[in-house]
Amino acid sequence: MKTKYIFIGILSALALTSCDGFLNTDYYGNSQSTSQVNAAVEAIPERVNASVDGMYSKLGTPYAYFGTRSSRDDDMGYPSLTLSWDLNSGDMVNPVSGYDWFSVALEYSDRTPNYANPRMRGGLPYNIIYAANDVIASIAEDTDNPDLKAKRGQAKAMRAFSYLSMVPYFQYRYSNDTLAPTIPIMADEKSEGDPLKNPRAPMNEMYNYIISDLTDAIADLDGFVRGNKSIVDQKVAYGLRARAYLNMEKWAEAAADAKKAMEGYTPYAMSELTQPGFYNADDHNWIWALLIPASMALDELGTWPSQIGSFSGNSYTAYGGIYRQINSLLFKKIPQTDVRRQWWLDENKQSSYLNGLTWTDDVLGITYTGQEIVDASIDEVKVAMPAYTNVKFGQRAGVGSAYNEGDWCLMRAEEMILILAEATAKAGNLAEGKTILQDFVQGYRDPMFVSTASSVNEFSDEVWLQRRIELWGEGFAMADKMRLGKNIIRFMPGDKTTNVSPEYQFNIAYNDPWLLMRFTQTELNGNSMVVQNTGGQQPAQGDGAGLTDGVTF
Repeated sequence: MKTKYIFIGILSALALTSCDGFLNTDYYGNSQSTSQVNAAVEAIPERVNASVDGMYSKLGTPYAYFGTRSSRDDDMGYPSLTLSWDLNSGDMVNPVSGYDWFSVALEYSDRTPNYANPRMRGGLPYNIIYAANDVIASIAEDTDNPDLKAKRGQAKAMRAFSYLSMVPYFQYRYSNDTLAPTIPIMADEKSEGDPLKNPRAPMNEMYNYIISDLTDAIADLDGFVRGNKSIVDQKVAYGLRARAYLNMEKWAEAAADAKKAMEGYTPYAMSELTQPGFYNADDHNWIWALLIPASMALDELGTWPSQIGSFSGNSYTAYGGIYRQINSLLFKKIPQTDVRRQWWLDENKQSSYLNGLTWTDDVLGITYTGQEIVDASIDEVKVAMPAYTNVKFGQRAGVGSAYNEGDWCLMRAEEMILILAEATAKAGNLAEGKTILQDFVQGYRDPMFVSTASSVNEFSDEVWLQRRIELWGEGFAMADKMRLGKNIIRFMPGDKTTNVSPEYQFNIAYNDPWLLMRFTQTELNGNSMVVQNTGGQQPAQGDGAGLTDGVTF
């Protein structure tokens, strides 16, 4: 056994946060006045570049949050958050393993305020907010320098994105209570306020702040042409505002922004969905991405191919048998005619995605081909794959490679189409919403699909099912359940074929207080105005057996 793997599951569950809360106040110690910084940046615009680079690097660099390479292999940037959210949702499951850094999300012990996982889920977005605030504070409000305006636009969009990465998990849906407390707003240096006495912003104030940032970003980014897809441009800002409006249930606004965001981008065609993918930012449907080249990923274990994919030759998933799987309740809702059914092994452990692939055991000199890969056991590399294992995600270096490189998608055209369909219907035009959904699914995923919804509520569930299938593993499942007020469904009582391990067989009501994320203990100690989310208790096996979600069960 590789020594780096020993007792990882135990360590990940018990790991405490460091002495820093995730609302680090060091940002506020800048000794230069705002006017001095503005003048310096206006004279030499390149001075702000370090803050811009830092803003992006925190998002996608392995080990960027905890800071020490190979110390915490759950520290892989934004994909760490997406994996945690999806494992909370019930749509993603995996076997019990002593090597699973993310078992806390499956068992819902991640609401414990002194664990590392919740610290990272709040701390990483706030770190990006600090870097964004540095950029914004460094640029004069009346600047006419197009480069500086573009950087400010990127920073405001990134700040809004970071808040959108936290708010849905700290409070229930927007329409429940627009005055419900969310999280503190960490304003830039131009604003007044004591960061040590900073209360949680009400829901409406938080979303108004997000919308204001994104509206400013859209204006600042007008005409800006980015160098690559890792950089925020105007279409990304429109897409982020579409997400925010969707959460706010401002349907017409969400539809309009989604349409603008996806201009020039088209979905994956059926003919393109024939083998593991989702690792190349050059794909024509990707609007925004994390670029993770070989020089960054290397053979590191703190990378998404190691923690989410199924094909790495140096990973936790394959070595520890913690293959990320689709919940069989959801899989059974995917028609045989839908090309996405092949994104996972079926109940017989078959998928056409394996056809033509090979995985070589370099020690024994054995090459496994196609479906043989599923049951192949390679010493120190992989164990057999269970049914419902995801084969959706590939990696750039190829099957069996120890080099865990691959870009990560942050926004793509398909998401915007699904926002457009849902928002159009809920804005009052059900027929048009159904047409948008049918055109997408029939043309790109399942030629036999027909929307049978006769009401907006039924259609909302149809779109939700499509989102659960299409965006599986990309970090949307839990936020969707929170904004729609849906129960978390892991198992169906009496279902003897479920792929959910007995320890994780529980369901949670949509309004259970345990669903709300907790602030870390150090943040509570450092910010006297933050009031903790309370109530509920960690679910146990068999809890919520009578709950349903109205779609999968």
